[in-house]
Amino acid sequence: MTPPPTQPVLRLSDVVYGVAERRLLAGADLTVPAGRSVSVMGPSGSGKSTLLMCLMGLIRPASGRVEVMGEDLARLSSRALAAHRRRHIGMVFQFGELLPELTPVENVMIASLLAGAPADTARSRAQELLDGLGVPHRTATHDLSGGERQRVAVARALVNTPELLLADEPTGSLDGEHREAVADLLFSTPREHGCALIVVTHDPAVASRADVRLHLHEGRLVQVEEAR
Repeated sequence: MTPPPTQPVLRLSDVVYGVAERRLLAGADLTVPAGRSVSVMGPSGSGKSTLLMCLMGLIRPASGRVEVMGEDLARLSSRALAAHRRRHIGMVFQFGELLPELTPVENVMIASLLAGAPADTARSRAQELLDGLGVPHRTATHDLSGGERQRVAVARALVNTPELLLADEPTGSLDGEHREAVADLLFSTPREHGCALIVVTHDPAVASRADVRLHLHEGRLVQVEEAR
């Protein structure tokens, strides 16, 4: 499904979510079109992880709407939600969450196979992405550098050509050189792959690369400044 020009990839409308008596999201609003990047900062415990889980449909807000490609995630059945997530959303985790005993190609293929792609197609797409990212195919994943592992994680997130790419502290475990390389890669994806990108980070230097910088403050997403 390709969105019409007027339809954003992601739209949050007055999203509210809390745990016990604590509100982590208190009327969060956000609209992101294809080809744009957004960074979200905030102190630990401010609700950034909760926000990402809402965007993936892993938790349902108490009220409000989370729409990805025009679908309100809360209205989908569990089966339909899983299919919608596989088709439209890619996720890059802080530590990659790769299987070390597999090759990079096999790690990337998994997401494609789960989405129902034939093995040959999945392997070809994985190799194409890894070639583009400069990651060796045959080296065991556990022998890769931290930066190479994160590039594998990005490739896995992109293998199903998602419209929405999410990244949770993607450079948090990397040193300076690898951090810059992975940040370069992530913030080039909206332009090169036509997706919308949301990056949650504690790093102001990483956040500053986004088209729009937001701060999660008292459950609301507040714009800090236009980065460019």
